[in-house]
Amino acid sequence: MNDGKRTKIILLLIGTIVLLGFLFTAISQKSKAPVVTFTTLQGKKISLDSLRGKIVLINFWATSCPGCIKEMPQLITTHTKYHAQDYETIAVAMSYDPPNYVVTYTEKNALPFIVSLDINGEIAQAFGNVKLTPTSFLIDKQGNIVQRTVGELDFAKLHILIEENLKGAL
Repeated sequence: MNDGKRTKIILLLIGTIVLLGFLFTAISQKSKAPVVTFTTLQGKKISLDSLRGKIVLINFWATSCPGCIKEMPQLITTHTKYHAQDYETIAVAMSYDPPNYVVTYTEKNALPFIVSLDINGEIAQAFGNVKLTPTSFLIDKQGNIVQRTVGELDFAKLHILIEENLKGAL
C-alpha cells in the first residue's frame, strides 16, 4: 500500500472516530428542564429551580383523561415511597381542564403532592408543547430531564430510575 492510500485510510478512520465521539456526546447529553414556575391550587408559586437537589416528576394530566386517572393511585404510592428521600411530584393540570374539576378531584382523592393549574398553557409549552396526557418528565437533581414518557408510566421502571438518580448513579 502506498503512502497516499495509507494517509487517506488513517484520515478516514480519524474522521469516523471523531464523528462517533460527537454522536455519542450528543446522544448522552441530558437536556435541561425549562425555567418555569408552578402555581399550586392554594396560589403558592414554586419555581422548578427552587427544587434543585431533588428528583422531580412532572406529570401533565387532566380529569377527563382515563389514563391519567388510572395512574393517579400509583403516582400517590410513588410520591409517598420516595418523598422523604428528596423526591417531589408535580401534577400539572392542562389548560383545558376546568379548575373546579381539578380542585374537586384533588380534594376527593387527597393528592399528597403539588397540583398546579396551567391556566394559559405556558408550562405545557415550555416542556415542548405537551398536548397528550398523561405526559411525564423525570428531572434529576441538577435540573436535567432524564426521561420523558408520553402515555401511562411503567412504574416498575420509573422506580428503578428514581432509585438510580437518588443514589447519583446517573
